[in-house]
Amino acid sequence: MKIPVSTAGLAALLLSATRVIAAEFPSVPAIVGSALENYPSPFPVKYFPLTVDGQAVRMAYMDVAPIGTANGKTALLFHGKNFFGDYWRDTAQLLVKNGWRVVIVDQIGFGRSSKPEIAYSFYTLVSTTKALVTQLGLSKVTVIAHSMGGMVATRFALTYPDAVERLVLEDPIGMEDYRVKVPAIETEELTKAALAENEESALKFHQGYYPKWMPEYGVWAQLQSRAFQGGEGPRVAKASALTYQMIFREPVCYEFGQLKCPTLLIVGEKDRAAIGKNRVSDEVRSTLGLNAELAKKVAAQLPAGSKYVVYAGVGHVPHFEVTEKFQQDLMEFIDK
Repeated sequence: MKIPVSTAGLAALLLSATRVIAAEFPSVPAIVGSALENYPSPFPVKYFPLTVDGQAVRMAYMDVAPIGTANGKTALLFHGKNFFGDYWRDTAQLLVKNGWRVVIVDQIGFGRSSKPEIAYSFYTLVSTTKALVTQLGLSKVTVIAHSMGGMVATRFALTYPDAVERLVLEDPIGMEDYRVKVPAIETEELTKAALAENEESALKFHQGYYPKWMPEYGVWAQLQSRAFQGGEGPRVAKASALTYQMIFREPVCYEFGQLKCPTLLIVGEKDRAAIGKNRVSDEVRSTLGLNAELAKKVAAQLPAGSKYVVYAGVGHVPHFEVTEKFQQDLMEFIDK
């Protein structure tokens, strides 16, 4: 007897066959190194040499081939400020099982990439990333980005519109102009604060991302704090401070209406991520990072074919918190 299955039901069945359920990441060694040399990566890491502001640097990236029949498409994944490419592991595994080639970058100043003392800007990040994309022979990509990566991805899509087929923004920060409510701060103060960070304070910071904390989320706090503690800690801290200034000084919230590609905007209902919240009054803090409300305004500006999804009870990292739902919504959008 045949059992009728709706189109949506069939899609769900197909996805269930290839869905990747999150597993724990490797434990963090006492010393990780400024480029995370001692922390195992989920896929082989390659390095792309560049010259930025007269300095020789290298961009770390993972280029993961599709499993089985390739669909001819490539996903380019951008990380957030307090993360790096590894946390896309389960998303990447899902994509390659569905025929996608996946390129995961660690932006200059983050993760396994060089951390030079330069004038960081979103244009610097997108131009170096575009150089990598060109080097890899890619003319068109689907960009999937989280948190600060959403600001980078927005600037990438605006700067190189012909290179972006679809855009996925997962809980992007930068949907508001932080300069309006947050006072400016000297880079040296930010550097000192980063060097003073310990595992306990990093853990408290990361716990603010999630309405429901899970012990396995702690690995990202450990990696963040231990990168500041090695011999190259001052360099890592300075890069962290300089990239904070980049976020603060270069809002993208005024330009979402200029995007040309279909965009999936995913936001956790309880996401309150915003920069500078620790440097304002309680009254001002209560008005910062209202990201679900901000996302509604952004969604209204997006081009035809776009979609806005809000996850009830979810915080800043849906691909960890509601992995299955995130993966289903992602694949339904990018496989159109």
